[in-house]
Amino acid sequence: MDLKLNGRTALVTGSTAGIGFAIARRLAEEGVEVVITGRNQAKLDDAAAQLAQSGRVRPILADPATAQGAATLIEAAPDVDILVNNLGIYEAKPFTEISDEDWHHFFEVNVVSGARLARHYFPRMIAKNWGRIIFIASESALVIPGEMIHYGMTKTAQLAIARGLAEQTRGTGVTVNSVLPGPTRSEGIVDFIQSVVENKDAPEAEREAEFFRTLRPLSLVRRLIEADEIGSMVAYLASPLAAVTNGAAIRAEGGIVPTIA
Repeated sequence: MDLKLNGRTALVTGSTAGIGFAIARRLAEEGVEVVITGRNQAKLDDAAAQLAQSGRVRPILADPATAQGAATLIEAAPDVDILVNNLGIYEAKPFTEISDEDWHHFFEVNVVSGARLARHYFPRMIAKNWGRIIFIASESALVIPGEMIHYGMTKTAQLAIARGLAEQTRGTGVTVNSVLPGPTRSEGIVDFIQSVVENKDAPEAEREAEFFRTLRPLSLVRRLIEADEIGSMVAYLASPLAAVTNGAAIRAEGGIVPTIA
């Protein structure tokens, strides 16, 4: 299917691995010039080399989780058609052990980074009457996990920002949506699952099965989602074919959320 994205430009944050990398690759395959970001030069160069096989890619060393990093990124890429706010962190931690610093750090990285970039790009999209902003949230925005409440809080906040921005797009060609992936195979997910299951020494497949059986029992697919599956969803939402999907929280979480929220 031609998503009619050839010639567009996109910025995907947190794009050197995992979901962000998969999104960048899918967009590049559709003819989009993709700006990718990262904090580590070696990882950024490696990701850019891989993505160059799919299409046009421009790596920028910057961390939008800081004000200076966001400024650096905006200066290097002042105008884009598509903004994908994918940058995010997560960890399992008992609520009573989440410090003030943890709360602030998670909010800064997962929420403020995307707000900073949207603050710059959103008015420009409105001015040219076309644009896409997509926040990569999580099923944890709706089904808050007891083992990482601070993470869930940030994902709920992303939904609020996306919906609020969408309210300001009335009558324009701009859309703002959120995508809610479920647990997705990516760098670090194996360690995360091992940190939260009881049988930590079991083979990886058994740990994954225990994770879904005990901690994500509502999942209908009962497996980790592949990053490319999220990449395809995001590419569609970024396209003109999804013009009437606006202000939505699109669930791609394998059925963990049992009802429409």
